[in-house]
Amino acid sequence: MAAAAEEAGLGHPSRYVQLTRDQDAPADEDIRPGELNLPAHFPQLEQRRCCECGQQLPESYEAPADEPWTTGICGCAEDTESCWTGSFFPCVLFGHNVEALREDIPWTTPCTCHAVCVEGGIALAILTVIFPGIDPSTSILIGEGLVFSWWLFATYTGIFRQQLQRKYHLKDSPCDPCLVHCCLHWCANCQEHRERKGRLADNNANRNTIVNPPPMQEMSVVGNHPSITPENGAA
Repeated sequence: MAAAAEEAGLGHPSRYVQLTRDQDAPADEDIRPGELNLPAHFPQLEQRRCCECGQQLPESYEAPADEPWTTGICGCAEDTESCWTGSFFPCVLFGHNVEALREDIPWTTPCTCHAVCVEGGIALAILTVIFPGIDPSTSILIGEGLVFSWWLFATYTGIFRQQLQRKYHLKDSPCDPCLVHCCLHWCANCQEHRERKGRLADNNANRNTIVNPPPMQEMSVVGNHPSITPENGAA
């Protein structure tokens, strides 16, 4: 067959060869079993479409964040456990919130960052106020550094709050995530924990399906055999 193709004047010989039982396939042939049975991949058919109009959505499309939070920013009393933990150990609560959003980040890393920036900054501010022998210019410099570090940490924590909002399509409540953590960090930390805890409980409740067993069915011998009555019995 290849010789016939060459005699016909084609530019390239055919890849089909005739084999006998005593011959093996050529070593240069890339023949793999089941190669033609593999599913075809068409990226054009895998694009997301709008559920209402059916039009194709761009790759950068994100669902609108229009769902409200299940609890308010000041609803810390609704969950006493997270309220006490967020008040006295906010670094631990923040670490668990980040670990729930990012599985590749252990909770100890954000917990340590929180302890150094927040708890350490508060301790430094208290020591600066207690000791009056510090030079006023030095105190002002320390205060400016604390304010700048607090703003950086608010931006850091606001990024994870924004990721939580994107995950559940939550709208800004009451304002920008970074600004919320800058002004109401402890309340925002507890609110994020309550939101994550409530969403997780709702997902577990939806997965539980109640299956009722079928009613008990009894076979009646009298009904199947009209000739047998309860009076004569087996006779």
